[in-house]
Amino acid sequence: MLTTMIIGNKIAEARKKINISQAQIAQRLFISPQAVGKWERGESMPDIVTFNRLAEILGVDLNYFSEIFQSAATEVATAKSMAKQSAELPSGIQKKKLSWDMSRGNWVGADFSGLKNLHEKFSSSNMQRCLFIGSDMSGLFLKSNNVDRCDFSGSDFSSSHIQGSNLANNLFKDCSLKETEFSGSYISGCDFTGADFTGMVVKSGGFEKNTIANAVLNRTSFIATQIADIAFGGTLEDCYFENCAFTRVTFQNLKLINTFFKNKSLKRIRFIDCQVDRMTYAFLKNGKADLTGITLLTP
Repeated sequence: MLTTMIIGNKIAEARKKINISQAQIAQRLFISPQAVGKWERGESMPDIVTFNRLAEILGVDLNYFSEIFQSAATEVATAKSMAKQSAELPSGIQKKKLSWDMSRGNWVGADFSGLKNLHEKFSSSNMQRCLFIGSDMSGLFLKSNNVDRCDFSGSDFSSSHIQGSNLANNLFKDCSLKETEFSGSYISGCDFTGADFTGMVVKSGGFEKNTIANAVLNRTSFIATQIADIAFGGTLEDCYFENCAFTRVTFQNLKLINTFFKNKSLKRIRFIDCQVDRMTYAFLKNGKADLTGITLLTP
């Protein structure tokens, strides 16, 4: 394992190579310049989520920092195969309760499709190009995970909690995210086409460059979230936006019903052919939104 001093030197070396300051890095990571200085002096290290974003800013991959992020696990003993073996035991032989935990692992290219009862068994893991198609992930608890280019299409994430994690370039097509909470997580480049966001909460993180076509947004909340390069469409009902930072965000061809906005400024949101009720209109006007492209719904 590389020491914090060596990692700090690598951060400083890569930063100077592209000629940007500690303050510029801090601004893009939404942290203080002092934190970046501590990394470079070897006094602390970024967490796994910040490592991923830092690598993008510096134009390097995670292997540049540490072997911990290298591709590993050429053979994966999945819980699915373990469950299958248990099911195939001859009658009369007592089946032992399976005990498995894949936390703190490095999983690359593994197929976990159809897996059930994950709960807390993948925390603090690095997962790349893994398949979780049609999996039951309800009640899942993920913390400090890096999830990159994985396919969760058709999976059930309802009532899950995802904290301090990085989710990049993943497929969540037709997933149920009902009552799921993302906190302190950075979600970027993911495809949520057809996903159900009913009751979903995203707070204290980032939601950027994601596709949300035909997604259901009902009682969906974004709190203290960086929202960028997103196009909202369809119908938003009983949704909630509070203290969010909007960059290149578009609301197009949609109805906004009883949707709450509490922001100092909503000027960076573009509205195109939108219909809103009177309450939502009042919130938008109070936030100094550009009301061009907005018409009031008739009672």
